[in-house]
Amino acid sequence: MFRRIVIAHDGSEGAAKALDAALELAQRHKATLQMISVEELPQFPTTIDEVVEEKAAANRHFDRLIARVQSRAKAARVRLEVHVVAGHAVPSIVEFVERQRADLLVVGFMGHSALYNRVIGSTTDRLVALAPCAVLVVK
Repeated sequence: MFRRIVIAHDGSEGAAKALDAALELAQRHKATLQMISVEELPQFPTTIDEVVEEKAAANRHFDRLIARVQSRAKAARVRLEVHVVAGHAVPSIVEFVERQRADLLVVGFMGHSALYNRVIGSTTDRLVALAPCAVLVVK
């Protein structure tokens, strides 16, 4: 049923659970699995040093994340392609899914308060609304 699966992973607990589901589905359907992580830098940095520091911290975060995820994919015998892009999470993920012609986007659920979701909305809600393919939200 699924041939091209994309997992959106930000390093959160919800994304780790989503990875489990994505690996299982990729195994079951013999699908390709790609992971996208979005590096969001400060919108209004006060200095260049702040940007450099944020970029270095993001690189360390994603290097550790990629190593963990690649290890889990190898143990599950699933070939995984990893992509880290700079940008805003929702449009970057939607554009990536479109370019890859994915059949399924797998995302983790990060519970926020009802007030937060009403005022700001959630990344997951926006991905469900905007993704051009089926979306599996893993709790």
